[in-house]
Amino acid sequence: MMTEKKRRFPKWLTIAFFIVFAVGAFIGFKAYQAFLGPSVTAQQEYLYIKTGSTYQDVLNTLREQDIVKDVQLFDYAAKAMSYSDAVKPGRFKLTEGMSNRQLIGNLRGGYQEAVKFRFQNIRLIDNFAAILAQNFEADSATFSHLLHSDTLAQSYGFTKESFFSMFIPNTYEIYWNTAPEKVIDRLHDEYNKFWTDERKQKAQALNMTPQEVSILASIVRGEALHTDEMPAIAGLYINRLQKGMLLQADPTVIFANQDFTIRRVLNRHLTIDNPYNTYRYKGLPPGPIMLPSIAAIDAVLNYQKHDYIYMCAKDDFSGYHNFAKTQAEHLVNARKFQRALDERNIKK
Repeated sequence: MMTEKKRRFPKWLTIAFFIVFAVGAFIGFKAYQAFLGPSVTAQQEYLYIKTGSTYQDVLNTLREQDIVKDVQLFDYAAKAMSYSDAVKPGRFKLTEGMSNRQLIGNLRGGYQEAVKFRFQNIRLIDNFAAILAQNFEADSATFSHLLHSDTLAQSYGFTKESFFSMFIPNTYEIYWNTAPEKVIDRLHDEYNKFWTDERKQKAQALNMTPQEVSILASIVRGEALHTDEMPAIAGLYINRLQKGMLLQADPTVIFANQDFTIRRVLNRHLTIDNPYNTYRYKGLPPGPIMLPSIAAIDAVLNYQKHDYIYMCAKDDFSGYHNFAKTQAEHLVNARKFQRALDERNIKK
């Protein structure tokens, strides 16, 4: 009895099968790399896409900053996911190992991460413009132009000189590509929230507007090295204002001279004819001499009630002050400080 021969596939068919299988596996692997495999490198924490950027601009940024492992694979996935025609500006968080599918989904949806923006201890409005530019898309020249604008200041109820007092030092979350006018508007909203009815009532009790409180707070901030002494210093200046005396605040003289290297105010500094020189002009200056802190504003609103109208730095160089009710007492304190200063200079 004859046995039936085993059927065998032709050799060419077997080879063709393996070729098709290998090509399919390769395509599948590339598809996995393009969509699901780890793609984002650890080179950058954020991808910044500027307003008006094209898809080609995005590809150039990815390539120049080495953000993804393979720009061609990103390009393939982006076109497949219809991102190339849906570019949105923003600041997008990058995580090492993130897939192209995840990244493109965030970019296409505009799911950016807001900037946690904090500012304090700012002396000049142009310093503030520079800090804004460091955190947002617009440049410092654009922010500076807005902050020096009479028209914009007046639209919020401020003068050009007092406009700086509208910005309350705090932490804010604002999107990186927010238009500069909208950034200012957002900070105005926070100003309105800060000035609660309670704070407004306290300002009214002082016969001051919120802007005037902030101007005085900027002087208090300039004088005080220690937050816990701010209410006492605020009380001293309020006493002077109520008595119709010159404030004679050294920080205002430094501001008037625009020389922030001055360590000791001398008689020659007092001669400048400038409305910020409170040795020559009565009342508050036209605007803040620096951005007042929240602590300084609240120190004015909750000032310490006392009869002091003079103060002088303590002779222990602690940064605190000796307060006095009379000029005679003040002169005693001033001599103590001068002697201590002379002794320190001799030792040096």
